[in-house]
Amino acid sequence: MGQRSQLVENGQEATEADIEVMRRKLSTPDRLRALFAPKSVAVVGASDGSGWSRFIIDSLRTAGITDKLIPVHPKHPEAFGIPTVPNLRDLAEPVDLAFALVPTRAVQGVMEDAVAAGIKNMIVLAADFGEGGEEGKARQQSLINYATANDLTVLGPNCLGYINAHAGAAPFGLPILPPLRPGPVGVVLQSGALAANVMSFARARGVGISLLTSMGNEAIITAADVVEYLIEDDNTKVIAMFLEGIRDPARFTELADRALAAGKPIVALKAGRSPGGQATALAHTGAVAGDVAVIDAVFRQYGVVRVDSLEELIVTAGLFGYCDRPTGNRMGVVTASGGACDIIADRSHIEKIEIPDFSSTTVEKLTEVLPPFASARNPLDVTGAILADVNSAQSGLGDVSLNAVAADPNVDFLINALALPAAEPPDSGPLERRLTAIADTAKQFDVPILHFVTTCNDISPYALQMLDKHSIHPPLGGIEFGLKAIGHALRWERTRATREAAGPPVHPQLVTKDVDAPQIGSWSEDQSRNFVSANGVPVVPAHLVTTAKDAVDAAEKLGYPVVLKVCSATITHKSDIGGVALNLGDAAAVEEAFERVHKAGLEETDDVDGVLVGAMRAGGVELFVGLTVDPSFGPVLALGLGGVFVEVLKDVSLRPLPVSQAQIAEMLDELRGAPLLHGARGSNPVDIDAVTAAIAGIVDSAQALGPTLGTLEVNPLWVDGTQVEALDVLIVTENR
Repeated sequence: MGQRSQLVENGQEATEADIEVMRRKLSTPDRLRALFAPKSVAVVGASDGSGWSRFIIDSLRTAGITDKLIPVHPKHPEAFGIPTVPNLRDLAEPVDLAFALVPTRAVQGVMEDAVAAGIKNMIVLAADFGEGGEEGKARQQSLINYATANDLTVLGPNCLGYINAHAGAAPFGLPILPPLRPGPVGVVLQSGALAANVMSFARARGVGISLLTSMGNEAIITAADVVEYLIEDDNTKVIAMFLEGIRDPARFTELADRALAAGKPIVALKAGRSPGGQATALAHTGAVAGDVAVIDAVFRQYGVVRVDSLEELIVTAGLFGYCDRPTGNRMGVVTASGGACDIIADRSHIEKIEIPDFSSTTVEKLTEVLPPFASARNPLDVTGAILADVNSAQSGLGDVSLNAVAADPNVDFLINALALPAAEPPDSGPLERRLTAIADTAKQFDVPILHFVTTCNDISPYALQMLDKHSIHPPLGGIEFGLKAIGHALRWERTRATREAAGPPVHPQLVTKDVDAPQIGSWSEDQSRNFVSANGVPVVPAHLVTTAKDAVDAAEKLGYPVVLKVCSATITHKSDIGGVALNLGDAAAVEEAFERVHKAGLEETDDVDGVLVGAMRAGGVELFVGLTVDPSFGPVLALGLGGVFVEVLKDVSLRPLPVSQAQIAEMLDELRGAPLLHGARGSNPVDIDAVTAAIAGIVDSAQALGPTLGTLEVNPLWVDGTQVEALDVLIVTENR
């Protein structure tokens, strides 16, 4: 933050940095625990004629706050059947929370009343603050200054409030249906209007909430503050977020890493997947490391699960919150539908979930009980025989099949289809027996069993009651969302395992090497090669020459064939101007190419250092390695197929720095072209350790530039078996 002074109470001045420190003191997990679990609430501005008032009073009553619910109004003696007090200053004792329903112009006065009454926590509903132009921003800054100077924790402004089912508190400005279902999912929303939709869908899916809060303008309490609180909250197992923006990228990544280490997944629906807002840079890197791609890379690096819809958000959070998480990738499937088996197989392929063959023992067990027309294979269709006669021997077919698959050594986890009634049936016996058997199977086997329903329909109150009775988690909502959620869970587990193996991120302390290069601007290729070589990057042998005779001498030393490239800090894309000559096999070809390449350079600029004569490399695999600086998250590494194909195929993996060699190896595996590295189509398999070591050296080179890093690009990085060389190096430094 800048150091512009702000006026605060008593005429003292504090910088913006000072105010931020005070703001953080008001939004620590300890302060938020008090805010989110009040025993007494005053609703300021409450009146029978206000719709907002009615929603908030009803929500508080639904949650369980009735005795110490106090409406505050200067004119009306009663609101919603409860006697009012004229002003917060008239309270007999301070309440735990004040909810201000007053107009924007009256908020400051209510804050002053709250401070005078000894109240420490407030929600502000009114809008037209930071979102309302320059005057609104000034009002919000005044609110921040007053709150920080007077020890007042504020949620909002422009905020609908929150729901804390475990604490029995719901100062919330939208209707909620009783009863509140406590659960393991914490929800943080940067859009208050979505809160009702999220609550409705979670309720329909049987997903209970630990805390749901809208954030408003985040004047005092930010989304990051609530995430920090939820990481420490014992009632929360998973954090679900709707994000319109990331206010403090450094703090977000720090908290995401803490959540990953603590085993609490963050599942985020982040707005802004449009192609707009791409970063620009002189080199290719800026074109492939745009805003959307960088956000994806940051989320992947820190284990934040990114989803694309509210439904996917809640279904995925429900899996993390309620289910035993699968760690292995081999899935067993038990359904009563052949069509469902086909859909599951297709979706599993997309999510890279393996559906292995059952062991011979499992096949024998299943063959004994399945109808003659059924097949004992994975995914398993037990057929509709289980429904033909609920009192027949085959009514237990689903139980026997589930046990057999759960015992299979080829299966790391299994998914099981549930058929749940929309209402209480005349005879609940068959459902009771089925759920009892499922619960027994879960106790008998260590393998995670994830239940699902075929479509994402609502779970009836009766069905949810029966599931709760037998301690069976709410089923995943539909094949599509369910398998997406499982894919997310498997990737999250892999990310966490990598993080645990590598330990917390370590930012290496590197210093700029002493090289003869401009401090700011584009570097020549010779200067760039020397710099990365000093940081341990293997570069292709080459010599800088200024005459045709020297070019021939250099070629003789290197051995034919060779490549010639014009060398100039001004010319970054040499092939575009005819500044490159390839596969030169003799002295005559080198002489002719020198004159041609050198002339092409001089036609573009007078700033030509000479011509680089380099060894020609053929075959192998070409990779692209680029680093650029994202304005929010700092240096970002991009890997992809090299040469011109990085622009055409867009086969690129990104990560924010720092990265370990293990994470670099993961990035290489993410590429669609990864099979080329492992010997596909008769190619020579590459030494992955040598490749990752070279890329780590390129990363070190970028970090050695410190804050002057603009772009560092190796395109291509040539790999053939154990041989790894940088063929073309570009560095651009900037004055930051």
